Amino acid sequence: MFDKAKDLYKLQKQAREIKKKLKNTHIEAESDGVVVIMNGEQEIMKITISDQAMENKKTLEISIEKAINKTVKKAQQIGAEMMKGVMGDGFPGLS
Repeated sequence: MFDKAKDLYKLQKQAREIKKKLKNTHIEAESDGVVVIMNGEQEIMKITISDQAMENKKTLEISIEKAINKTVKKAQQIGAEMMKGVMGDGFPGLS
């Protein structure tokens, strides 16, 4: 029982470290003149819109959606890769 608690504590500690790394990881995606930068915790840090993208409201709205979706997907992939290292083959010792 004590070993399981130790394993759980170790996993929690690793998860906190990954969360800190994700907070400091910046991911960028672009779509038709709209650039979105977000951190690994999926918080938007910055959005940049080119003058050309500003010309058409509907196109701009679509470009913003696409850029945000691309960035979220990249952030999820990065987070999953980081967690894969911690999780490995599941929860060793906790099954």
